[in-house]
Amino acid sequence: MTEIEKLFDQAVTLLQKLISIPSFSKEEDKTADTIQEFMKSHGITMHRKLNNLWVWNKHLDPAKPTILLNSHHDTVKPNSGYTRDPYDAKIEDGKLYGLGSNDAGGCLVSLIASFLYFYNKENLKYNFCLATTAEEEISGVNGLELIIPELGQLDFGIVGEPTLMQLAIAERGLMVLDCTAHGKAGHAAREEGENAIYNALADIEWFRTFRFPKESEVFGPIKMSVTIINAGSQHNVVPASCVFTVDVRVTDAYRNEEVLEIIRQHVKCDVQPRSIRLKPSSIDKEHPIVQAGIALGRTTYGSPTTSDQSLLDIQSIKVGPGDSARSHTADEFVYVNEIREGIELYIKMLERLV
Repeated sequence: MTEIEKLFDQAVTLLQKLISIPSFSKEEDKTADTIQEFMKSHGITMHRKLNNLWVWNKHLDPAKPTILLNSHHDTVKPNSGYTRDPYDAKIEDGKLYGLGSNDAGGCLVSLIASFLYFYNKENLKYNFCLATTAEEEISGVNGLELIIPELGQLDFGIVGEPTLMQLAIAERGLMVLDCTAHGKAGHAAREEGENAIYNALADIEWFRTFRFPKESEVFGPIKMSVTIINAGSQHNVVPASCVFTVDVRVTDAYRNEEVLEIIRQHVKCDVQPRSIRLKPSSIDKEHPIVQAGIALGRTTYGSPTTSDQSLLDIQSIKVGPGDSARSHTADEFVYVNEIREGIELYIKMLERLV
């Protein structure tokens, strides 16, 4: 049996164990324990902070750049459509079933196997940092973001999410804005007050029609959508305020802070972002890791879904076994052969660099 075959068998067994343990976001302690124990069986001690684990390759050289390998071990809760036990990790007809099998268990164990493949090797051009993290499904503050300061200088990252092993070279960021248009209360029957709803309409029309000057080569224009609005208390009172919510999908053409500044320059309402943490991300198509994937027959695309890429300030690529369309669905599964392909492709891509 080849080394990769051994790693594949171990990866599938590990994933079955992980599936059998409930690991909802913020409740991942038992799966973190399991990953720690698995790595310890390979003679590797991982660092831990809450439910996040990380470790570097054996022959770490501070003078060399470092590649981050990251995926998450938390899951959403199973939906009501399940017809199977979501924690029964059975393999049937080549499919490994169970909650988190596709998102992102297959990616997680494939990256772990790939890290193990390189762990003992000497004279590599890069270091490796493996980070298996929590709270990805809720974009929580106690996930990857918590340990980024512990990981040191990183050159670029591979984020494991189900992409059918195609290369997501860009990902949209997200800002949710709470906007308040102001007016002055008055009686609706008399020419009194200043209607905040009317004041809001001008700003809402701006959100609907404005196009940012720079556009992403991958995604095109930034998309802004007014999704919630609320104003008024009774029919005969001119409202003094109107509150509305805007969903902004930021592309890699701008930073979140730049988009927020432009918005505030153009509208009269007060604009408060709920968060600017979820940043757009991208990697140059000419980057060696992208070119390595293309050389192995992979295609590139822009991902509409948000992942832990949004928390990284380095270039990163999102790629992994499984299909994003299966994520969060009832009777979730990953094909066992997808895990094999994932391990082989990760290793082949990285071998072209290191």
